[in-house]
Amino acid sequence: MNRHTKLALLVMPFLAVGGYIASDIYLEHDAQQDRIYQLETVEHCDIINQKCILESGDFQINISDEAGTTIVNSTFPLDSATLFIVNSSNEATAYPMGMQDSPYYWQSPTELRSLIPNQGDSYKLRIIANIKGGKYISEFYSQTVR
Repeated sequence: MNRHTKLALLVMPFLAVGGYIASDIYLEHDAQQDRIYQLETVEHCDIINQKCILESGDFQINISDEAGTTIVNSTFPLDSATLFIVNSSNEATAYPMGMQDSPYYWQSPTELRSLIPNQGDSYKLRIIANIKGGKYISEFYSQTVR
């Protein structure tokens, strides 16, 4: 065995461990970066009648209103959720949601029920749901059907 082969066999374990550590640091840094995902409505959105589902891949959010309290239910646990009610001047009023029983259920009292109580009423809404550095956002309309 010549000296170059001996040197290569001596250095190889250090390079392997160093490469493993460097890749772990890179992946950890990449996982901490903010990511933004767009949520789309599945079908017609009617929050008053509990028929509003937004989705992005396997992640789904169900938004409903019960007696003036807007409820957000998700398929994955959320870190936070904020609902925005947007008026005709495109000015948004934020409603930070509070965790109900678990990170899957969030709620906040809103004026949404008084804004779209009748059949055919429609209102623009926005939502931001945070999950471990990922932000799921959507701008959609809720229209009361019946």
